[in-house]
Amino acid sequence: MKIESLLASVRAEAWALLLRDWDRSLRAGNHPETTRYNYVLAVSQLATFLGEQAPETEAASHPTLVDGRQVVAFQAWVIETRSASTGLNKYKALQQFFGWLVAEGEIERSPMLEVPKPTAVQELVEVLSDEETRRVLEVCQGGGFVQLRDQALVRMFYNTGGRLSEIGDLLLYDVDLDTDSVVLTGKGGKQRRVRFGAKTAAALRRYVRARGRRPGVVDLDQLWIAARGARPLNSNGIKIRLKRLGERAGVEHVHRAEVAAQLRA
Repeated sequence: MKIESLLASVRAEAWALLLRDWDRSLRAGNHPETTRYNYVLAVSQLATFLGEQAPETEAASHPTLVDGRQVVAFQAWVIETRSASTGLNKYKALQQFFGWLVAEGEIERSPMLEVPKPTAVQELVEVLSDEETRRVLEVCQGGGFVQLRDQALVRMFYNTGGRLSEIGDLLLYDVDLDTDSVVLTGKGGKQRRVRFGAKTAAALRRYVRARGRRPGVVDLDQLWIAARGARPLNSNGIKIRLKRLGERAGVEHVHRAEVAAQLRA
């Protein structure tokens, strides 16, 4: 994760300094990259919000000076401009950040104690039909590295029912092609082994062989490799890629939908 890209809009150096230290602490705690990204993004957005909406306040220059009213204002803005579920996610991230500041001795009391927890309605996950699933797979056809990766990625993503972070954070040794199964690591580090079907297994074998021929990836443990350079394809990159595949296939919301049972073969 390139934290500097997340800090690009953060004007105050004190915010950036503590965010870098917090990210190091999250890495030391073995938090998944997707979690770290979402956490740092939320706090960066709070810093940017204060810098733009309340630049005259002390909180705009230093996170230890933030009070509950300012977080409430930010939370209201998130809910109004995005959604209640997004507001809830930001709330949880800010809880972690200010809790870390308390543990580090930077502040005595978290301002989140004064912030109400947003109530979000659980949205139903959209389900792709058999025809939509076939259309997405059709745009992945081909023998090039990217096409083989996308075929394996799409089938793995939907065949296992794994979360974006669970699929995106897979390591090469998490996949067992002898038993056609994969170990998924969920929230809290909880692991489970999931079986996948013959078509997914075949797609994965083709991809792993193609991956092995890529220059510079021999020392990379991550399963998914980016199209350019010897670098991993992270969860956010996967989300963007799925969205683009959906656009090419004329199918909406591929990056957050479930597919029909046929793909589980």
